[in-house]
Amino acid sequence: MSTRPVWQERPTVFGLTLKTVVLTLIVLAMVYPLYVVVLTSLSTAATVTEAGGLVTLPGELSLDAYRELFGGGVVTRAVLVSTGVTVVGTALSLGLTIFAAYGLSRPGSVLHRPLLFLFLLTFLFTPGMIPSYLIVRELGLIDSYWSLILPTAVSAFNLVVMRAFFMSIPGEVLDSARIDGASDFRILWRIVLPMSKGVTAVIGLFYAVGYWNAFFNAVLYINDNSKWPLQLILRQYVQQGMNLVPNQRAVDTAAGYALPPNLAIKMAIIVVALVPVLLIYPFVQRHFTKGVIIGAVKG
Repeated sequence: MSTRPVWQERPTVFGLTLKTVVLTLIVLAMVYPLYVVVLTSLSTAATVTEAGGLVTLPGELSLDAYRELFGGGVVTRAVLVSTGVTVVGTALSLGLTIFAAYGLSRPGSVLHRPLLFLFLLTFLFTPGMIPSYLIVRELGLIDSYWSLILPTAVSAFNLVVMRAFFMSIPGEVLDSARIDGASDFRILWRIVLPMSKGVTAVIGLFYAVGYWNAFFNAVLYINDNSKWPLQLILRQYVQQGMNLVPNQRAVDTAAGYALPPNLAIKMAIIVVALVPVLLIYPFVQRHFTKGVIIGAVKG
């Protein structure tokens, strides 16, 4: 009889088969809806009509839905707004989080404990929607792109994770640099950040995905629909069923061009909203364990 623990036993054929089947079903459950959305967005009006809605079997394919989206209309403008907000917001949030986390990770920093207590307090108490709206209005940020960035510029969770990682860096390394005459900014830039590429990449991804997927701030603070981000367009035209056809080009009968089906355009908007995250995530995934889990445990 083997005395090894259960988790060290060699897996049986039945166990391996069961794991393979379960993992395959999970992958199919995740990939199949995406497949249907992409296929519907690439289908012609005849294929969508024949399928009676979402297309599950490939038929005649067309890029007309994507031509409509990027033909200079409301979706093109929304993509530019979301891209600008994501790039500027991520850079600002990451910079503020790095500086705050580094300052709070140094025991001798000014007002170290009171400031840390204030950040941790936000885990328990939130101001609520109405006070947040009143503050944004009093600052004159209504209908401003900054209203999509500043209210969520710093996440207390991301700050705590990054602070924990900074605290795991050996103090002797920082002390040796300080003896050599390096300032705190130089220590942060030359020593701490190069040693924290993993956690920085992960926190940056968290902020980028948050800004790209955010729509509720736009609902509260943006009244001008020309400033709507892509996710709000997605909500208005997909979830609430508003029609996209009036905002698109007229039918060009001379060129034999007809508008693609409205369902295909809606599915194309979903694809456009998903693609950036799907492209960025694989490059950052390898940093998750090192950047977040290690930092959280050591903190």
